[in-house]
Amino acid sequence: MSSTAPDASVLPKAPWKSLFNQHLSKMESPEFVLGTVAAAPQGSTVPYVPRVRYCIFRGFWTELPENKHNDAARNPKAFESDCPTFTTDVRMEKVGQLFGTGAGHAEKVEQTQGSGGGGPIEAVYWVKETGTQWRIKGKAYVVGNDIEENEDSSGVRTVKSEVGKRMRVVDQDKEKDWSWSRELTASFGNQSPGIKGSFKAPPPGRPTTEAHDDKNLELGAKVDGLHDEVARNNFRLVIIVPESVEQTDLSDPAKARRYLYTFDESAQANAGWTTQELWP
Repeated sequence: MSSTAPDASVLPKAPWKSLFNQHLSKMESPEFVLGTVAAAPQGSTVPYVPRVRYCIFRGFWTELPENKHNDAARNPKAFESDCPTFTTDVRMEKVGQLFGTGAGHAEKVEQTQGSGGGGPIEAVYWVKETGTQWRIKGKAYVVGNDIEENEDSSGVRTVKSEVGKRMRVVDQDKEKDWSWSRELTASFGNQSPGIKGSFKAPPPGRPTTEAHDDKNLELGAKVDGLHDEVARNNFRLVIIVPESVEQTDLSDPAKARRYLYTFDESAQANAGWTTQELWP
């Protein structure tokens, strides 16, 4: 595990996390809208344009939800974090956008196939059951199969450094036994056979008339194991590192409020969250 992870006593828990978790637990499906930034088409009057889509919250990084159907080995409980995760297919446009707008400014598809990224995002959750909107602003990092196979990769180093800064050590004795790749595999195992099989679908967004590997790629595939080569090659876990979180409580119009939580890492020793109460 990277030595960049601060001690739990240095990095306090986010004041919004417990309520956020409670609210999401009331949703039938923890869906949210993810906004990314893409390079504008040639000839556009602006350099970038927004892109949005629905995703599913898959728990917080290092805190994989329990799943009795998941046979993958689990990491010891060595860390906690305030970083929401979701899964995606490396062939999706959002992956290229996270790499293209990250510090590395990837310009070629070949530069987006491993771990890395770090592009700016916004994630919005509307929890109608509580009348609350949650908006998370920050950067998103992609974890691929190279996360422990290629320590020379700048993308791998970036992910471990930037995400590692936000991983609180809760048991130092277990830290040495914790593995990034084990967490990735367990995250894959937490998906249903149909979701795992979706990573073996034909290329997303490509014309149906375009030739593809129809021997290995098909709609409606189901994967029961953990190591299907095609599915694992396309599977990615994305970690959101939040910079600010807004909680807009509209449950009572007469008492509506917005709470802005901002992470300050200007001095690592004093890193933590500040809270402001705002009009909605």
